[in-house]
Amino acid sequence: MALPGSRRQPANRGLVSHCTHHHIVVFLLTFFSYSLLHASRKTFSNVKVSISSQWTPSCLNSTAPELQPYELWNSSHLFPNAEEATLFLGTLDTIFLFSYAVGLFVSGIVGDRLNLRWVLSFGMCSSALVVFFFGTLTEWLHFYNKWFYCCLWVVNGLLQSTGWPCVVAVMGNWFGKAGRGFVFGLWSACASVGNILGAFLASCVLKYGYEYAFLVTASVQFAGGVVVFFGLLTSPKEVGLPELGADEDDSVEEDANRPLMGDDDADDDDRNYCVQATDTDNQPKAIGFVQACCLPGVVLYSLAYACLKLVNYSFFFWLPFYLSNNFGWKEAEADQLSIWYDVGGIIGGTIQGLISDVLQKRAPVLATSLLFAVGSLFGYSRSPNSKPINAVIMAITGFFIGGPSNMISSAISADLGRQDLVKGSSEALATVTGIVDGTGSIGAAVGQYLVSLIQENLGWMWVFYFFILMTSSTILFISPLIVREIRLLLHERRLRMLAE
Repeated sequence: MALPGSRRQPANRGLVSHCTHHHIVVFLLTFFSYSLLHASRKTFSNVKVSISSQWTPSCLNSTAPELQPYELWNSSHLFPNAEEATLFLGTLDTIFLFSYAVGLFVSGIVGDRLNLRWVLSFGMCSSALVVFFFGTLTEWLHFYNKWFYCCLWVVNGLLQSTGWPCVVAVMGNWFGKAGRGFVFGLWSACASVGNILGAFLASCVLKYGYEYAFLVTASVQFAGGVVVFFGLLTSPKEVGLPELGADEDDSVEEDANRPLMGDDDADDDDRNYCVQATDTDNQPKAIGFVQACCLPGVVLYSLAYACLKLVNYSFFFWLPFYLSNNFGWKEAEADQLSIWYDVGGIIGGTIQGLISDVLQKRAPVLATSLLFAVGSLFGYSRSPNSKPINAVIMAITGFFIGGPSNMISSAISADLGRQDLVKGSSEALATVTGIVDGTGSIGAAVGQYLVSLIQENLGWMWVFYFFILMTSSTILFISPLIVREIRLLLHERRLRMLAE
């Protein structure tokens, strides 16, 4: 009888032996394509203070010149005070995330039916144009209109939603379960790298005006979409390489590549499979939306991710604003300091993914990290007015919140989409990824509006209490999976003890 521990080492060797330069190129292209999408989103959160100032009246003293005509020089003043401008910025975040969530459900289904490269490239290029219109062109033309901003942000959310289901599906085609937690944990840092890139680009050009921050990120994203269109390979079959698991004859490696979310009593000779084959003659039929929702674990992880993404995206959208508003730090300094949250998320996702590979279980690792996240949130809410201390606690918080968020949206979504129930008979990965991330985005959308309301009426401390509640709810939703996987770990341990 093969013990669980005996399967891990061959799986790691299999990961290395099957890695080619095509795998590396796919890893880098998908990584940076989604990084650029996130960079353009991060730009908006990094320039909120500047936009809020532009949209509210300036206080003229008695010696300041009165510019005439009044309507021309004050046409950008959409709101009577900064509080209403801030509330509208929170509303734009909510609008974006709701349209993004709806788009994810649709994009996942489309990604399983059309060429992933075309969908991803179209989304990147068209989203870049919308970001340019929103932040740059309107400022250059001095055209300010709340409804126009809302419409543009709805379209941007729909277009940006094409990114995540497509890149996860492409990665799922090229990388099997052998080392998936580590590979996807490292790869899922693309969102955090995008946040860092967006913050860096915005802080570099913000002194010239916030419109140039949008211009730079939109231009880089558009160029990335062109590169993806001409350079991305969506499946190993496009270059004559075998599909995942096709050349694995060793029974141990076959078992190592068995989907993590599959039935533990399944036959040991199950093989991995390619969910996005390019051969139309043998291409399996795409799974339906309802069928994908009925797969084991999909609903529980989707609801858990709705709570966790609410917290993670609240840091994403509001952290620079919080640092400027609460501590009085300059906007550019707040942008640069907020990078440490993403640094913690990168390290957390990679280390926790590696641990989950070693244990061959995901839920216990997530639960442990989220328990520490509750403590780190409480500590960060009481951070003193010190940049070094704030950065350290921020990085720790990112480690315990960003890490689990990256795991659910990438490695766990791949596990859910490649279960034994759909293996070899249907397309599922992009659809399942869209369901998990789409549900998470609905939670995040509601959360952004709640954050602005709580902050305005109760203060920032109650915002952090709200984050603690949502993090605890994440643990509650996956508690059945935690109990099940802990029992399996104990059972495997007993088997090893008997074998000795």
